[in-house]
Amino acid sequence: MESVRPVWDRLFETAVAQEGYFTTRQAAEAGYSPQLLLKHLHAGRLVRTRRGIYRLVHFPAGQHEELVVVWLWSERAGVISHQTALALHGLSDALPAHIHLTLPRAWRQRRFRVPADVILHHADVSAAERSWFGAVPATGPGRSLNDCAREGLSPELLGQAARQALRRGLATRAELADVEAALAPVGGLAA
Repeated sequence: MESVRPVWDRLFETAVAQEGYFTTRQAAEAGYSPQLLLKHLHAGRLVRTRRGIYRLVHFPAGQHEELVVVWLWSERAGVISHQTALALHGLSDALPAHIHLTLPRAWRQRRFRVPADVILHHADVSAAERSWFGAVPATGPGRSLNDCAREGLSPELLGQAARQALRRGLATRAELADVEAALAPVGGLAA
């Protein structure tokens, strides 16, 4: 196997698209061995934020850095979802204490250590059900609301978020079947 010569510009371009972060695998694709990463780490050019995830030290802070790190942890297969996605869309007063991440159903059988600040869900999320917030994919408003309804988000927060989404044109009533069913015992969306 032919080794790839390290190309800082390539690594930098990858990190720029991800709020200054990159994975060990992405570094290897740019020609950086684990030993070379360690050299840059000791020189103060990089900081390790999680196992296999690094950040360029002099890169400006981003708005969704904690979400980028979790997304990279998921090998870029996860989608920010549930209450975390509602917060990104500016829906309801829900302030999630954890980051909700939906991984593909096929990942259900995988064994790995889940970060303490992450709650995992498993479902296949189509491209049409995604929105992007910078480098990070999140479930769209309708999908996020229905996911929260199925997971039992409090009727007050769910109703508030759904009404805001309808008022702002982010979702239609027809898209919120699970929300309607969850709110039926408390008077539905009209309440």
